Amino acid sequence: MAETASQDIGPDKSLLLVDDDEPFLRRLAKAMEKRGFEVETAGSVAAGRAIATARTPAYAVVDLRLEDGNGLDVVEVIREKRPDSRVVVLTGYGAIATAVAAVKIGATDYLSKPADATDITNALLAQPDELPPPPENPMSADRVRWEHIQRVYELCDRNVSETARRLNMHRRTLQRILAKRSPK
Repeated sequence: MAETASQDIGPDKSLLLVDDDEPFLRRLAKAMEKRGFEVETAGSVAAGRAIATARTPAYAVVDLRLEDGNGLDVVEVIREKRPDSRVVVLTGYGAIATAVAAVKIGATDYLSKPADATDITNALLAQPDELPPPPENPMSADRVRWEHIQRVYELCDRNVSETARRLNMHRRTLQRILAKRSPK
């Protein structure tokens, strides 16, 4: 697998990974190195922009929401410096509006987390006129709902009453949902 992937990568194997989830970033970096990429990582928008400005990669995988801002800022820098680069935007909170924004700025593809290294490699190496294969393990509808609730809960500073109001649901119903484990 790694040999065929490295043949498809091309002469410039540089890959920038930008994500603020440190364990995920390390695992993905190792997996992409095994597939033949020369990986450089960044944990913030500022670090991603600095690397993209200094050494613009041929490939990039950028998380949409980072602690210090929006990952699309990194995508813009990459596109300005190197229009032929292939960029995949990752997010735990997929929405049509953000997918459209990512593609308009120049992202090659847009994947929802959890995306594994195979899905990401397929998206990075897909030909411009072909669609990458669908993910092997897409998120279930229950998991997407749970992720959305968790996101709104975090945006409301873990205030159950405010989160329930914004989600238009009863506070006790929300408390029961939050008390359960995440669905698979």
